[in-house]
Amino acid sequence: MSTSDPDRLVRPYMVTRGRTRPAGDLPLEALVEARAGAGLRAAHRVTEARRILRKAASPCSIAELAVDLAVPIGVARVLVSDLAADGEVTIHRTAADGGPDVPLLERLLDGLSAC
Repeated sequence: MSTSDPDRLVRPYMVTRGRTRPAGDLPLEALVEARAGAGLRAAHRVTEARRILRKAASPCSIAELAVDLAVPIGVARVLVSDLAADGEVTIHRTAADGGPDVPLLERLLDGLSAC
């Protein structure tokens, strides 16, 4: 469902309680991975955060999460930032590894092309 879909019940800024910036810099290619036991307190989470925890059972990029959730990248960044602050996910910054991760970039392009 796209963010311009008239059937969407909650606007993206409502999901983030009006926040537009994450706590810290989160690049599009940063990999997000749910920690063991993540989601045990999921009942109080918004639907998108619960979906992030399910999808991040195996590492995926913030860009992939935004596409999967059909939300703007800024919304995905804020939600991931919240989950990281609560200790629910680990964020792996790939740029620190010394260069572009070609397989990751190929997966990212494949994911974006599928939309």
